[in-house]
Amino acid sequence: MTFWIVALVVWVAAGARIGRVLVRPASTVRTAIIVAVAAVAAASTVAIPHVAQAIDSTAQLRVRDPLLSDAQAVAAWVVFTAASAVVAFAAWPVTSRRNLLRVAAGVYLAGIVFAVVSVVVSPTLGWIVVAAGALFIGLAGLRSLAWNPLGRGILTYALGAMLIAGLAAVQVRRSIADGPVAARHPAPDWAWSGAAVFLAVGAMSILIEVWFRARILLRRIRSLHGVLVERFPEVVMDRPARTAPLRASDQVAQVMDAMYLQAGGGALSGGGGPLPAHSAERAATVAEWVHDPTTRPLDLRWIAPPDGVSARRWVSAIAKEFAHTA
Repeated sequence: MTFWIVALVVWVAAGARIGRVLVRPASTVRTAIIVAVAAVAAASTVAIPHVAQAIDSTAQLRVRDPLLSDAQAVAAWVVFTAASAVVAFAAWPVTSRRNLLRVAAGVYLAGIVFAVVSVVVSPTLGWIVVAAGALFIGLAGLRSLAWNPLGRGILTYALGAMLIAGLAAVQVRRSIADGPVAARHPAPDWAWSGAAVFLAVGAMSILIEVWFRARILLRRIRSLHGVLVERFPEVVMDRPARTAPLRASDQVAQVMDAMYLQAGGGALSGGGGPLPAHSAERAATVAEWVHDPTTRPLDLRWIAPPDGVSARRWVSAIAKEFAHTA
């Protein structure tokens, strides 16, 4: 039952990446991630004992190949390696955007060739490709670490790739020591399942984190946004966004536009006096001004986000102080 759940989680991750492409342009990197996660989902599904037994029973009757499921699983991991390598090449400094499409075409072609060879000739070659490619993917991911949603997703994906590299290396060693039959795909265990989950979580963690952050932001700025939109309804678009991240971006922009209008559109200069040194004190003053515009006039210097602070963080800070003021 556990292996069915793992396969389901990976397929959900593949579906989430497909949904990402439906709402945003399908770039080379986004398409490669879809191919990679779908390949992991296929490998996890084929390796489930009941699925493998059904495939092998059918293959033994039709093509006389009782180990077809093992070859299919190895080929799926080769495809995963090729697609993930495209993402790694995109993050590499030596690859320009102009040449990325050519590099991706070459990597995909090589991946298809090695996948076919691993099915028809020997799975050992496929495991060698997976071990070397997954190691390269993991190292490329470790070079791009940063403490942000994208960096945390890359770290999780890189750890999964490194684990796959180690497991594939074990398969190569078994093949060399015990013969090609030992290179067949092993039955699913916690190591392979854990690696698949790491890859799935890494592929969709940024989507989940961005969604949760957007929902938190929408909830935090609800009162501030409602007051300003009621005063300046012209800042609201006719067609609101459907997804939470886009709604959050729209509402942040609407809050900034409404405060700009309330400040006179730049007609007032020097209103409010010198800016305080701390952004929290400045946010409290702006929140009080939004709550009661007659308290003191503020110019655009007060409304603009402080240096190094994004518009989202600035609006969120004002909304927090506005809740206390209200």
